[in-house]
Amino acid sequence: MPDISLTTVLVLCLAAGAAGWVDAVVGGGGLILLPALMLGLPGSTPAAYALGTNKAIAIVGTTGAAATYVRKTPVDVRLAVRIGLAALAGSSGGAFLAAGLSTEVLKPVVLLVLIGVAAFVILRPDFGTAPAAGPVGPRRVLAAIGLAGVGIGFYDGLIGPGTGTFLVLALTAVLHLDLVTASATAKIVNVCTNVGALATFTWQGTVLWQLTLPLAAFNLAGGMLGARTALKKGSGFVRGVLLVSVLGLVATLAYEQWLK
Repeated sequence: MPDISLTTVLVLCLAAGAAGWVDAVVGGGGLILLPALMLGLPGSTPAAYALGTNKAIAIVGTTGAAATYVRKTPVDVRLAVRIGLAALAGSSGGAFLAAGLSTEVLKPVVLLVLIGVAAFVILRPDFGTAPAAGPVGPRRVLAAIGLAGVGIGFYDGLIGPGTGTFLVLALTAVLHLDLVTASATAKIVNVCTNVGALATFTWQGTVLWQLTLPLAAFNLAGGMLGARTALKKGSGFVRGVLLVSVLGLVATLAYEQWLK
């Protein structure tokens, strides 16, 4: 365990709580927590420890948010798990290729996609605000498994940032869900992918468990509060948070691409 001051731990706890809230509402909590960990840990700490500790913390908040959603809103858990298992496989494939493929080539592409997503959300104010559709046909289920599962899971293993946001967008577009139901389904998918990633990081010994425990408690509280907020405020509120998250991700990737 690296030598970290109590003040730094408290700041990281607040970041973990904020990340849990954002992740539960619309995804993308890693954009808050992972940079905070990388800044808070001593400079000599390998980046793998920030990644592993981030996953150990995030899985707690994601699970709490998923449980809150399932108790309070109708979610097709069986479908979500099927997509999640596909995402687990896709993420494994992406992680396998990540070592031999430069993600710098893909970042500009992702950036353009995100700008397009932001424009779409702005120009389509009704996106994700309609009530959730009824039972979906097998073609849409297969499309969701392929896009939200294998495709976004692969992206998660290869690059990572904004995976939760992409899941919400894909599930809303393919399955015609409202944004609240899509967020709920995305949390279950995220639990599935996080289990596989955490198992790998644990096997590699790159999880700082002493730091994980207090931060996970804050992340769990933030995740459950975020889920309750989304359920209370509805799809219009989630749409606003979604737009802010997408623009934040655009700014983050643009900074890394051209200014860092």
